[in-house]
Amino acid sequence: MIKYKTREEIEIMRESALIVSKTLGVMAEKIEPGVTPLELDKIADEFIRDHGGVPAFLGLYDYPKSIITSVNEQVVHGIPTDRPLEEGDVVGVDIGVLKNEYYGDHAYTFAVGEIADDVKKLLRVTKECLDKGIEQLVVGNRIGDLSFAIQQHAENHGYGVVRELVGHGLGRKMHESPEVPNFGKRGRGSKIQEGLVVAIEPMINMGTRRVIQLNDGWTIITADKKPSAHFEHDVAVVDGKPEVLSTFKYVEEALEKKNAVIV
Repeated sequence: MIKYKTREEIEIMRESALIVSKTLGVMAEKIEPGVTPLELDKIADEFIRDHGGVPAFLGLYDYPKSIITSVNEQVVHGIPTDRPLEEGDVVGVDIGVLKNEYYGDHAYTFAVGEIADDVKKLLRVTKECLDKGIEQLVVGNRIGDLSFAIQQHAENHGYGVVRELVGHGLGRKMHESPEVPNFGKRGRGSKIQEGLVVAIEPMINMGTRRVIQLNDGWTIITADKKPSAHFEHDVAVVDGKPEVLSTFKYVEEALEKKNAVIV
């Protein structure tokens, strides 16, 4: 059952989402060749707690860390390790925060130093997929309209759209109804109504859409070991239109300051 949110609840959720946004901004400052995902995890955990939130992923379904770091062919759910990031890597950082009993959850895929042009294009197109999905989140549409827009844009560029993992409703639980696939047909799925809040999160692969889960029970990788990208926003339907509760502003400011790749 979909739980539609009041304006007051949406404003509370915006607080949680903005802590995630600011934490991703800190990640943007810190990500460079030589830093380890474990170091990022520690920094993020402390920042979230210092800003009145709780790291939402820690212990969720027994997940062992505070953030998710998915490197190169890792699509999502990568567990932070002590392997230093290297020049040319990409790392998707997915962060969840619980504050005032409501969740925020969003993600950004970062370039580590200079990256290949084809990988840069993958990141740019995946971020565009997110924007195109958000545009469809209006009263009168269905979830399938959003899903179709994401799939069409990715596949028009020859990329694979992951089927096994999807976006989701968000609220007092991290994962609520409805599911928000990144593939689908127009006119299908739940009707979009006022007060809907969802996490839209395209997961787009440079090659095949097929994925494999590693033996750690968490990490999902591309079957052909080609890079994958993941961007995510929390979006509410307010006055019939999409209102993005999270923001990439802090990420972009940090990347611009260090002259890093901005997609």
